[in-house]
Amino acid sequence: MPAYRLPTTILLALATLLVLVLTPVPATAATLTMRGADISSVQRSLDLGGRYYNAAGTAADPLDILTGVGVNYVRLRIWNNPASGYSNKAKVLAYARAVKARGLGLMIDFHYSDTWADPGKQFKPAAWAGHGIGQLQTDVYDYTYDICNSLKAQGTTPDSVQIGNEINVGMLWNDGRVVNNDFTNLSLLLKAGYNATKACNGGTQVIIHTANANSMANARWFYDGIRAKGVPWDITGLSYYCMWHGSLSTLSSVINDTRTRYGKPVVVAETAYPFTSANADSEANAVNGGAPCSGYPATWAGQASNFTAVQNTARSAGAIGVFYWEPTWYAIPGHGWDPANMNGTGNQWDNMAIFNWTGGINPNIRWTP
Repeated sequence: MPAYRLPTTILLALATLLVLVLTPVPATAATLTMRGADISSVQRSLDLGGRYYNAAGTAADPLDILTGVGVNYVRLRIWNNPASGYSNKAKVLAYARAVKARGLGLMIDFHYSDTWADPGKQFKPAAWAGHGIGQLQTDVYDYTYDICNSLKAQGTTPDSVQIGNEINVGMLWNDGRVVNNDFTNLSLLLKAGYNATKACNGGTQVIIHTANANSMANARWFYDGIRAKGVPWDITGLSYYCMWHGSLSTLSSVINDTRTRYGKPVVVAETAYPFTSANADSEANAVNGGAPCSGYPATWAGQASNFTAVQNTARSAGAIGVFYWEPTWYAIPGHGWDPANMNGTGNQWDNMAIFNWTGGINPNIRWTP
């Protein structure tokens, strides 16, 4: 008599259940240990003569001002070969020295592009334009290792890196785009970036970052997809802007679910809120209105209140960090959004910085453990 065998579907379900049961769940965070600011634009601001003032009205280095209000971690994006000459290897290496000299944590945000990468666009850098998935794996590995190792060689080893920026449906399109729920190519690129980082420095934490804080279903689709392909990562990163991603209760649910489902710490890698509905230049603001999110007017007090609420929500849900995106990018002529035309474009974020249009900091804003 042949031995009885369970149907394959049941075996697969049991295997999945076993993985979930055995996946360690990080303890709920009592504090936010990564209190961060993405100030990737600040070098250009300073080079153009931008000045920064603390709440007492005293001019100071923006890093020192931010440290004084609770920042302990800096995030810097890196583009492969941007036309502007900013956010490239040389600039990131230079500013990393200033960051580390103050004892701050350092996160490197790899866009793997010559320009902005986000959920709606993931352009290959020009040097990789004709490369297929096989060569792109080598490209990602070599480039990631080179940047990490160059930072390490000058004594500024990154504490964490993002392999891609807001890669909701993949990166390095079209080869690394997720099509028909097929995560194969993306998984190969993510593994290349992870392996390069660990070869450079085993202690550097790898973050996989999406803008999926708006939906538990979207977050599960993505992170289930890469996990099924065996992609390793250390920290789950989420972008959250209330005007685009919904309520704080949704943010809380997504953080808690991703933290427990994948057994990895979670950071809110980007958030921000306007302090005014006015516009400082000819470039339309990215966010408009007197109160883009209910209960939070576009004022100094409203901006600070919103940021505090995001931190409190993240902390309560078990996240380990929150990063404000581009708090130092106030309107300065010649510092436009387009890296290929910085002089000819304006700043879409001038009302979202925590410094006003003459460089004075919002006196109410704080990063808190």
